[in-house]
Amino acid sequence: MIKILTVFGTRSELIKLSPVIKEIGKHSDTISNKICNAAQQRDLIEPLLKHFSIKADYDMNIMSEYKTLEELTSIVLLNLKDILLTENPDYVLVLGDSSSAMAAALAAYFYKIKVAHIESGLRTNNKYSPFPEEINRKIIDVVADLYFVHTNNAKENLLREGIKEDRIEVTGNTGLDALLDTNNKANNFINEKLNLIPFYNRRIILVTAHRRESYGQPLLNICNALKDIALKYANHVHIVIPVNSNPEVKETVFSNLGNINNISLIDPLEYPDFVFLMRNSFIILSDSGGIQEEAPSLNKPVLVMRNETERQEALVSGATLLVGTSKERIVEQTTKLIEDKSHYEFMSKALNPYGDGKAASRIVSRLIKDVQ
Repeated sequence: MIKILTVFGTRSELIKLSPVIKEIGKHSDTISNKICNAAQQRDLIEPLLKHFSIKADYDMNIMSEYKTLEELTSIVLLNLKDILLTENPDYVLVLGDSSSAMAAALAAYFYKIKVAHIESGLRTNNKYSPFPEEINRKIIDVVADLYFVHTNNAKENLLREGIKEDRIEVTGNTGLDALLDTNNKANNFINEKLNLIPFYNRRIILVTAHRRESYGQPLLNICNALKDIALKYANHVHIVIPVNSNPEVKETVFSNLGNINNISLIDPLEYPDFVFLMRNSFIILSDSGGIQEEAPSLNKPVLVMRNETERQEALVSGATLLVGTSKERIVEQTTKLIEDKSHYEFMSKALNPYGDGKAASRIVSRLIKDVQ
């Protein structure tokens, strides 16, 4: 029997791990999978656990109150000790680049337990962009033993860093597995929160902004750009922002955009509702990594409000465009998508380079093969 300990702490991790957890469940005669919820984003994770019918075997509750990065990391390291000694898994399975994923991988290394890293090999090669994710994923990849990558580009990044090719598996993006499955069911999960959007005669612009490197002036620039766009197209667009619960984000967004008629500031949405909103949006403006991967499958152009991105494949395909956090640049490129039909069609019809929705089965097959 193969023993896996799957650790997640954020909403994005759980979404992308859910197809893998489901696929592992199909092999219960071969794999024992214990699930550990670090609860780095408890308020966002709880609805997802219910939606995906996932029950955690361990709950670390690391964010019972707001923690600094160093506190968060140390708490995960300390809490995982007893879990690792109790379970003694063949692999600790982590995804992405959150601080809880990095700490879980480091804890496994301390006890000489193998680490399997889903979504490995992403790089900007700027240690402060995104912060702290760029260093988190590099640390995970340093201690990992098995690497599941979205694309050949990510594989090449790992090869340049000296990772052996036979330890790398190109699988595609598990986020697409979850997205495509949820998209087929999204109409059945329309939440009352979406009743805040009675503007179906207008084009919806969906906006998410939560990156630490955007705190302060960059986020203020984003807000000023959105204000200009909302006023410029007051009768034509409606901007919807699920506002991150972090106080630094919430205060800036509400104080600058709270009184504009065609801007709705709403609580973070449950995943099916968010998929529904993506599907019914005209444009998406975001600093999220996951949205850069998901939105092209829904034929939605994404303007990436970051100065650098590790998702280069979407830029090359034309599905996304890097606009940074300059007010002028955000307004300029949003205006172009609204007014230039050919430009909009070019971006919306670009192929998604991140897989076919079958990544989870490839990951589980390789795990079984590797341990046997």
